[in-house]
Amino acid sequence: MDLRDAPEQAAFRARAREWLQANATAGGPRTTGLLNEPLDETDVEAAREWQARKAEGGWAGITWPREHGGQGLGVLDQVVWAQEERRFRTPPDVFFVGIGVCGPLLIHHGTPEQQARHLPEILRGRELWCQLFSEPGAGSDLAAVRTVARRDGDGWTVDGQKVWTSFARQADRGLLLARTDEKVRKYDGLTLFSVDMHAPGVEVRPIRQLSGRSPFNQVFLDGVAVRDEDRIGPVGGGWRVAMSALADERTSVGAGGYEGLAWEELADAARAAGALGDPLVRQRLAALHVRLKAIEYTGWRALTAIARDGRPGPESSVGKLAVALAMQDATEFAHGLAGAGGAVLDDDAYWPVAWLEARALRIVSGSDEIQRNIIGEQVLRLPPEPRLDKDVPFNRLRAG
Repeated sequence: MDLRDAPEQAAFRARAREWLQANATAGGPRTTGLLNEPLDETDVEAAREWQARKAEGGWAGITWPREHGGQGLGVLDQVVWAQEERRFRTPPDVFFVGIGVCGPLLIHHGTPEQQARHLPEILRGRELWCQLFSEPGAGSDLAAVRTVARRDGDGWTVDGQKVWTSFARQADRGLLLARTDEKVRKYDGLTLFSVDMHAPGVEVRPIRQLSGRSPFNQVFLDGVAVRDEDRIGPVGGGWRVAMSALADERTSVGAGGYEGLAWEELADAARAAGALGDPLVRQRLAALHVRLKAIEYTGWRALTAIARDGRPGPESSVGKLAVALAMQDATEFAHGLAGAGGAVLDDDAYWPVAWLEARALRIVSGSDEIQRNIIGEQVLRLPPEPRLDKDVPFNRLRAG
C-alpha cells in the first residue's frame, strides 16, 4: 500500500481540482458528516443542478464504464475526486444511492433496456433513487423480508412496508427487495425490482429522530403495480443481486478513510471547552487520533485490494465496524466536553446531533453483529454460527 498518488492519480487530482475551482465555491459548510442531513426542495434542486453540471463536465460516474456514460476509472480515482470535492461548498449528496449502489447494480445485473432508460437519468441528476430493503421485522436478518410481490397478469402487485429509507420523500425510483415465493427457503424466494416512488399506493412517512431531525422514512406499499420490465435480475435471484449492492454500500462507509469526523474537530472541541490543559483530555485525544488514523489506513488497504481485484470483498466489514465504534466514542467524548450545554438541541447544535446520530452508524448498512458474522465466517474462515431456519421454507417460518 502506497499512500502517495501514483503519477496518473496526481494528474487526475490536478484536473479535478482545476474543474472544481472553476465550478464550485471553496469552503464546505460544517455538517455532522455521519448521516443524511434533513433536506428541503431547495436542497434537492441544488443537488440536481450540481449533479447535471458534474455530468456535463465528465465528473459523474467516475468508476462507471465509458459505454454507460462514466469515465471507466478505478475506485482510487473516485476517492481522489471525493477528497477534492469535500474541499468545496457543494449541495448535499442526494445521489449517493443512485450513483454508488443502484447504478452499478443496473450495470452488472440490469437489462440493456433498463440501463438505457435509467443510467443516463441517474448520471444527470434527473432520477433520484432510494433503497427499499429494511423492514420492521427484517433489518439485520434481511432475508426475512415480508413485503410481497405477487404475479398480476404481465406484471406484479406489491404490498408491504419498508423502514429507515433515506431520500424516500425526494426519490423518483426505489430499489425494492420483495418476496415472490414463500414456499422455498427465505434466501431463494426474493426478487429485486425498480419501483416508481410516485406510483399509486406508495406512501412515504418521515421518521422523527431523537435529534429532532427526520432524515429517514418509512414507506408503505399498498397494491403498487410494478411492470415485469422493472424486475432486476431473475425471479428468485434477488438475494444474490442485493448482496452485491450491500457490498458496495459497506465499502463506501468502511473503506477509503472515513472522513465524516476529523480529529482536528475533536481538538477544536477540547480547545473551545478550555480543556486542553487536562492531561486526561489530551490522553483521550491522542487515543482517538490513533484510532481514526488506523481506520483511515485500513480503508486505504481495502481500497488497494479493490483496485487490484475489481470488487469489494467481505474485508470492508472490518472498516465499517471500526468506523461505527470509533464515531460513537469520538462524538461521546466531544459531546461530554460541552457539559450541560451539550444537552441543547437547536439549529446550531453540532456535537449533540452527532452524538445522537453516531449510534445509528452501528445499525446502518448492517449492524455490528452482522459485520462480526461476516468477518468471522468470510474473512477469518471460522465455522458459521448455527442457523436453524436456513433451509426451512419461508411460509413454515411465518407459521411458526
